[in-house]
Amino acid sequence: MITIKSERELDLMRMAGKITALAHQGVAKNIRPGITTQELNDIAEDIIRSNDGIPAFLNYMGYPASACISVNEEVVHGIPSERRLQDGDIVSVDIGAIYKGYVGDAANTYPVGNVSEEAQRLIDVTKESFWQGVKHAKAGARLGDISHAIQTYVEKNGFAVVRDYVGHGIGAAMHESPSIPNYGVAGRGVVLRENMTLAIEPMVNQGTYEVKVLEDQWTAVTLDGKLSAHYEHTLLIKADTYEILTISD
Repeated sequence: MITIKSERELDLMRMAGKITALAHQGVAKNIRPGITTQELNDIAEDIIRSNDGIPAFLNYMGYPASACISVNEEVVHGIPSERRLQDGDIVSVDIGAIYKGYVGDAANTYPVGNVSEEAQRLIDVTKESFWQGVKHAKAGARLGDISHAIQTYVEKNGFAVVRDYVGHGIGAAMHESPSIPNYGVAGRGVVLRENMTLAIEPMVNQGTYEVKVLEDQWTAVTLDGKLSAHYEHTLLIKADTYEILTISD
């Protein structure tokens, strides 16, 4: 069931979103060659907890960390470890925070040191595909309008949209209805209503859209070993526009 949020719920989601954004800011300041993905995880967790939040991912369906940190060909759900980032890597960081029972969720892919021109273009196209999609995020539009815009922009730029993982509704639960594919047909799907809250998250691959999950049962990687990037925000549907909830002042 798709939930329509009350003003009280939205205020709590704004706080959860702000905490999520602060955690991303802390991680972004510290990404550099030589830092471990575990250290980045710990930075995110410390910021979440110091702002009266709870890490949303920790122990969620058994996930063992507070942030999903995916490097290079890792698409999503990479588990933090003692792996040290190298100059030229790209690292996707997905962070969620709970505040008084409500969730914020956001992801970004960051360059590490000096990355290749093509790696930077992948990051840029992934981010811009999100903004192309949310141009259609308003009451009365259809979910397929967002999905189609994301897919069209990504494929126009020569990259591929991941099919196996999608965006989602969000609120008192991390994953609520509806599912939000990053591909689809305009004019189809759920009609968006005011005060719906969505986590829209394009995952974009340099090569094939196909992925596989590693033996850890979490980390998804590109089937061809090429790079992948990820960009996500939690947003609120309004009458004639949208509001991004996972930002800080």
